[in-house]
Amino acid sequence: MPAVGFGCWKVNNDTAADQIYNAIKVGYRLFDGAQDYGNEVEVGQGIRRAIDEGLVSRQELFITSKLWNTYHEPKNAAAALERTLKDLGLDYVDLFLIHFPIALKFVAFEEKYPAALPRAGSYEYENVSLLDTWRAMESFSKAGKAKSIGISNFSGGQIWDLLTKVEIKPAVLQIEHHPYLQQPKLIKYVQDQGIRVTGYSSFGPQSFLELDHPAALLAASLLEHDAVKAIAKKHDKSTAQVLLRWAVQRGVAVIPKSNNPDRLYQNLTVENFNLTDAELAEMAKLDIGLRFNDPWGWDEIPTFH
Repeated sequence: MPAVGFGCWKVNNDTAADQIYNAIKVGYRLFDGAQDYGNEVEVGQGIRRAIDEGLVSRQELFITSKLWNTYHEPKNAAAALERTLKDLGLDYVDLFLIHFPIALKFVAFEEKYPAALPRAGSYEYENVSLLDTWRAMESFSKAGKAKSIGISNFSGGQIWDLLTKVEIKPAVLQIEHHPYLQQPKLIKYVQDQGIRVTGYSSFGPQSFLELDHPAALLAASLLEHDAVKAIAKKHDKSTAQVLLRWAVQRGVAVIPKSNNPDRLYQNLTVENFNLTDAELAEMAKLDIGLRFNDPWGWDEIPTFH
């Protein structure tokens, strides 16, 4: 899995195919998607266009998708993966993640796909254990439909418990990760288990502003933070590049997105400089445990509490 990829969250359906195609032209090879994003058809169109034109082979690409919360029942998980493969127009994904450790009531594809989060106060759950869902994930890996399998938004305790029972260990843990939420103990633990970490929302509140997230609207921009700007100036880099380099230097893969061709290239080229120990120490001071993607705000689901 490449250290830097392109995140497909909030990529508009009407521009997604072109954005993916252009990102491949720039040099991106990792594309991080999900059933919940609702744009896998268009993402697949961009991928197949690039392959058909000979810009890249399928084997050179690393395509990630995620199992949504309403499909945790093993038979529904299998159907959901088939739907993802059909929408992408691919025979397999390189990585398939359990999106959240939360099993919601199944919603039939013909009723709504992907099934959005319910309105507050109307949540219904399924009695499906994470281990049952993981057994289904293992079957996808054995069948070659998901080359690797992993987890997303899991707590350390959930990972600890899962590892005592698995046949195939998760290859990747994807988490919210930025200087305001650094999670060093969780990262150390999973890396010590041989599990790769991918961080999303690398720019912190920036990812949640368009969602009118209250905490994001109040938080200081990391892209404009004086400490980050000072480091960027020393290295003649953008603040975005510093934030991405900081993560990669911690062994965390990153999946930013951009519509701007120049920023697309800048985000991809973050492995040609290193932050000093003193600069890493300055970045560590920014950690305030500020989480933006917290299921407690959905329906008081205690994923991280």
